[in-house]
Amino acid sequence: MKNKKALFFGSLIVISVFFSFQSKFFEIAKQIEIYNNLFKELNINYIDEINPGELTDKAIKNTLKNLDPYTNFYNEQDVEDARIRREGEYGGIGISVFYTKKGISVLEVYKGFSADKAGLKAGDIITTVNGQKLIELAKNQYSQMLKGTPNKELSLIIDRNGTLKNIDLKLDKVILNPVPFYNMIDAETGYIILTKFTNQKATQEVAKAFNELKEKGMKKLVFDLRNNPGGSLFDAVNITNIFIPKGLKVVDTRGKTKKNSNIYKTRRDPLDTEIPVVVLINDRSASASEIVSGALQDYDRAVIMGERSFGKGLVQRYFKLNYGTQMKATISKYYTPSGRCIQELDYTNRDAKTGQVPKFSEGTVNQFKTKNGRTVYDGGGVNPDIKTGFSKKSVETKKLLKSKAIFNFVTDFTNKNENLITDNFSFKTENFTDFKNYLLYKDTSFVSKEEKLFKKAYHSVKNNNDISTEYKAIIQKLKKEKVAQIVINKSFLSKEIQNQIIKRYVYKEGLFKHQLKNDETISKAVSLLNNQKKYTSILTK
Repeated sequence: MKNKKALFFGSLIVISVFFSFQSKFFEIAKQIEIYNNLFKELNINYIDEINPGELTDKAIKNTLKNLDPYTNFYNEQDVEDARIRREGEYGGIGISVFYTKKGISVLEVYKGFSADKAGLKAGDIITTVNGQKLIELAKNQYSQMLKGTPNKELSLIIDRNGTLKNIDLKLDKVILNPVPFYNMIDAETGYIILTKFTNQKATQEVAKAFNELKEKGMKKLVFDLRNNPGGSLFDAVNITNIFIPKGLKVVDTRGKTKKNSNIYKTRRDPLDTEIPVVVLINDRSASASEIVSGALQDYDRAVIMGERSFGKGLVQRYFKLNYGTQMKATISKYYTPSGRCIQELDYTNRDAKTGQVPKFSEGTVNQFKTKNGRTVYDGGGVNPDIKTGFSKKSVETKKLLKSKAIFNFVTDFTNKNENLITDNFSFKTENFTDFKNYLLYKDTSFVSKEEKLFKKAYHSVKNNNDISTEYKAIIQKLKKEKVAQIVINKSFLSKEIQNQIIKRYVYKEGLFKHQLKNDETISKAVSLLNNQKKYTSILTK
């Protein structure tokens, strides 16, 4: 009788799961059919010609945008751009860019490649490529204009501060080194900076730098992961493996399916498990940077110094779709060896009305223990063992950093100071006053919420010329209030602007050399490494 009952209830469960699966499949098929019919009728009947590919691209991307920022659709061109970002190797002229209405604006010029040799500068706007005016193209076509096989000839017209210049150059094979700088700080202390976890290259380059510095007498290490946005999970595991023994868990991922839930352990013999290490992080250290710093913290293998990291504890994977397209989807969360998930934003519980995303750190924060029994916490980034850095950023400062105001100011500054000596350059109080005046009277990219609303209201009024004087006065007052809010972070912003100015003259390599002598956080890290007793006490319960 018992067996019959068990069989009966077991059958009910199977039937229930079957119909649940069928119902879900039907709902998916139904929605696809609705979209297909809509798309067909729109294409046939809409009054203007529509671009099917562009329309679908926007529809899919807008759909995924409501999930999380990391789940994305990639059309054929996006796939190639994503590959370049992952691998750091492509056929180009050696620049990073952003797109404007005028054309391709040069964000950074990489040392030694064809753009650098031809004299391009950050702030230049490429308006014409091989006779094709970019203003006549859609922005999604811009990226193709500067790519191709090495030695392909390009003829550019650039706008530099209002003056047009002709520049001829050839495409290079551009390979970006994820370890752009490493050196000895003093007789015993080495310094390595890793800017991105690119496939395979990151591990190779960090190991190479580490071994070379050991040959030079390195007995202590400052490992800089500040501003590192992450990248390859496998590189994160392998780089952690440089410092900890074979067979230890570095990270585990937990997803909805067994396939997306894995444990990643070290698989090689380490290079050094004893050398004292200080890892530097800040609020722009994300993803793979947090895996490395979190694991080394959990094993009490390194002192983590700086600011709380970004808080990206989500793992993505690429899925191939039809016609060369791909989807990158969030498939799991990752957890450090102690069990922490450092994800900051809770996209699952986004407010449907406002779009606001709650923070895990604002709810219940859980305690975990490191190998030596020290207490660490989850719910939003890796908290450093020693906090350094700047005061909390104001809302307006965060908006400023997302705008192009600093970039445009630095372009203006470098155009006026062509022969600046950067060895001991610092951005002084009078320079910051110039920056404030630039925001008040010249900049158009950094706009506060209040300015936007007031401008919208003003332009909605008929015959607004009657109140134009009052409008200008209020706008200027709003600008002054906005600038007063960013002055709260004057110290941080001065360093940010200073570094961007230095990089314009002496590239990233020169900036890192300058920081080695002048960066306060690096100096504190060296001071800690020179105090073995304090260093050891931090890693002990």
